[in-house]
Amino acid sequence: MKKFLVLSTTAVAIAIALAGCSTGADETMPGMDHGTSATATAQTPVAEGAHNSADTMFAQMMLPHHEQAVEMSDIMLAKTSLDPQIAMLARDIKKAQGPEIQKMTTWLTGWGEPTTMSGSHGMDGMMTDADLEKLKAAQGNEASTLFLSQMIKHHQGAVEMARSEVTDGKDADAVALAKSIVSSQGSEIKDMKDLLTAL
Repeated sequence: MKKFLVLSTTAVAIAIALAGCSTGADETMPGMDHGTSATATAQTPVAEGAHNSADTMFAQMMLPHHEQAVEMSDIMLAKTSLDPQIAMLARDIKKAQGPEIQKMTTWLTGWGEPTTMSGSHGMDGMMTDADLEKLKAAQGNEASTLFLSQMIKHHQGAVEMARSEVTDGKDADAVALAKSIVSSQGSEIKDMKDLLTAL
């Protein structure tokens, strides 16, 4: 009996020791899992992205808006006997908005968002096909007057969209671009109004 009790006691002691080791192992595993969870948590902001729906809409709407401004500028630059100041304005618009088109396209691709909008969203300041045809057909002073009038309206639309992004946007780069558009195109609107008055 004594031997049996000793053996039983020993067995119990071994079982407890093993249980302790098992608990230690279990404690180690959660620790390892915790490390993995910490890594996943650290990556979450990247996975979610630093943009919101306002950023997406801003880029998706501003892309065709900028593309049309470049198209309008190209229409003017293709004309003969173009006023030097109008030609310079058209070149400046292309120089500024061309790289911004590439930038916004890169953002949308990086965000995993389509570069075109889904559904119908009105874009202030956009010209119709008929407006563009009128600009193509116009010559001389009439073309300059029409271009300035159309581009002032176009820029005003862009400034309004940019202001909405400044208020509602989340992505720092997109908000910074929006602020730049408000400033630069606001300044160009003033210059174009002065040019229009001088024609």
